[in-house]
Amino acid sequence: MTELLYQTDAYLKEFPASITSVDAETRAVVLDRSAFYPGGGGQPCDFGTLQVNGITYPVEKVKKQGDDVLHFLGGAEILPAPGSASFGTLDWVRRHQLMRTHTALHILCGTVFRDYGAKVTGGDMDPLKGRMDFEFETMRGELVREIEAAVNHEVAQNREISVKILPREEAFQIPDLIRTKINLLPEGILQVRTVEIVGLDLQADGGTHVANTSEVGVIKVVDYKSKGAINKRIYIELQ
Repeated sequence: MTELLYQTDAYLKEFPASITSVDAETRAVVLDRSAFYPGGGGQPCDFGTLQVNGITYPVEKVKKQGDDVLHFLGGAEILPAPGSASFGTLDWVRRHQLMRTHTALHILCGTVFRDYGAKVTGGDMDPLKGRMDFEFETMRGELVREIEAAVNHEVAQNREISVKILPREEAFQIPDLIRTKINLLPEGILQVRTVEIVGLDLQADGGTHVANTSEVGVIKVVDYKSKGAINKRIYIELQ
């Protein structure tokens, strides 16, 4: 089982770890602890490097498999051995851009639900840009401009982002989590990680976020389109 360091400290840029297993065919190594986000929930995985015995390997892909996090290594042909000590370093510029983007999408989600009652039906992101789908029957330019102004107002409120890991039973008692379909989580998940933009939005979420909305920067709505009768897509970019 890999200890998921990013769940409790999204600002951790580097960390020591031990290699617990190696798959020579896929060049994937499992660490006992990792700050690399393995992807999921629309947020792409982290990149970076893993240093072992004086060799620096590029971490070209990260993926969660069961309780393990797989780190796929490029670089030197020779692979490290299980039991080796290693030192991981994130591509921090990319990670921080994704943290800002992920929080921006939560601001968008919370604002649209508060002001219009529209729920999210999907979303995706890349560094400094993303899209989110909502249950809107109609979408027009005037409405989009209202939404853009409202989300940037929330950015300027300097709202704290709070991350907690709650027992399943406790999380299921929170109405705001129920509306985001927390009830669909598999029964085997005994703890629920929540991300709250204090005073605006609360969701079950496994990704990484900034600590305060002011860190997001300016959010621009760059496009919108209809994806169905009650499914409208909003595209954002960060400045």
